[in-house]
Amino acid sequence: MGEADDWVARDEAVVWHGFTQMSTYGENAPVVVDHAEGHEVVDVDGRRYLDAISSLWVTTLGHRVPELDDALREQIERGAHTTMLGNGNRVVVELAEALALVVPVERPHFLFASDGASAVEQALKIAFQYWANVGVAPRTTCLGFGGAYHGDTIGALSVGAGGFGTDLFDPLRFPVLRAPGFDDPEWSAVAASMIEQHASKLAAVIVEPLVQGAAGMHCADPAGLARLGAACRAHDVLLICDEVATGFGRTGTLFASEQCDLRPDLLCMGKGITGGYLPMSATAASHRVFEAFLGPDLSEKTLYHGHSYGGNALAAAVALRHLELIGERDVLANVRVRSEELRALLHDRVAPLAGVREVRLCGLMGGVELAPPAEGLRWGRKVCAGAVDRGVLLRPLGDVVVLMPPLTITSSELHTIVAALAESIRNVMAG
Repeated sequence: MGEADDWVARDEAVVWHGFTQMSTYGENAPVVVDHAEGHEVVDVDGRRYLDAISSLWVTTLGHRVPELDDALREQIERGAHTTMLGNGNRVVVELAEALALVVPVERPHFLFASDGASAVEQALKIAFQYWANVGVAPRTTCLGFGGAYHGDTIGALSVGAGGFGTDLFDPLRFPVLRAPGFDDPEWSAVAASMIEQHASKLAAVIVEPLVQGAAGMHCADPAGLARLGAACRAHDVLLICDEVATGFGRTGTLFASEQCDLRPDLLCMGKGITGGYLPMSATAASHRVFEAFLGPDLSEKTLYHGHSYGGNALAAAVALRHLELIGERDVLANVRVRSEELRALLHDRVAPLAGVREVRLCGLMGGVELAPPAEGLRWGRKVCAGAVDRGVLLRPLGDVVVLMPPLTITSSELHTIVAALAESIRNVMAG
């Protein structure tokens, strides 16, 4: 038994991996990482893999970024964590001040949490309570979209479209209005009509701006999202933008909402906020929303919600330095240039393959939808396994291969990713 096999055996003996069937975990040749550096992860046998999924979409600048390492060390000298429930921490204040200058939310306040689903859960509770606080009832319903994914807590599952084995939990989900997903060309027209028709009972509309990631990287025209935002404003319905996946430069602007003329009342962020270093998320609330929660101490207008590690100081210090580095390194310019290069490479080398149904790309969020000749062939899993064998770490969403490289990816690395992907698809097609 090699070292990797030994680690896999130890792993499956004690760890329960999310979104993973543990009875087949070891059979699927998982990569057990020993360390990571730059744009690569290195397994326990010393083999290197180009991290083309940014470790599930979070490592925006790559691994072991010296400036982020330094920020972490410096904050440890000050203290790792103090509660934000009724008290503050200087680095969290500094992070919120920096975010307030760049989020497309009017005069925002930030409620911090630890993951994207928690940020969404906060937004849903805030939107629900907002209408109670301003004395407008019964605004208790949300509008979501087909193909939407907002996380796997109960509220986030409810506004999401289901799938991923979540049907079991339908009795726990609250009902929502459901507009078509981005794969329907009439999605925005239908959604705008539904908002007009149901405005009197809608607390909020929740949408992933530009890209429905977990749906398979389905992209929307910015004009459609602008239309959605206009409908919310016209009918006084709160708009929640879930930018957990699209935020921090992934689509070519710091937030995808910027490209869509959206000024959400609530904006959820996570994943890339700390550059993949530590768990952190936040819900940004506009001044209008925040103001509705002001009242006497311990009154019914208070938002009785918060997490033990919300606003963790270590995470805040890294997040602040990460935000600075995005500007200092002109990361957004690299995203735009590399996106066009990746689009051309996929068009030339992947899209023409008979086993490919469609290629979708927005910024550095990409999906290659495969076209297996029959159900149950697991082409997505097999293509990604072939890419891993060729030193490129990829992960599928069903039969959609996700391409989510670091925002600092280089031209030569893009060529490596696309070459491994194309060769793996050809190999799977050949049986």
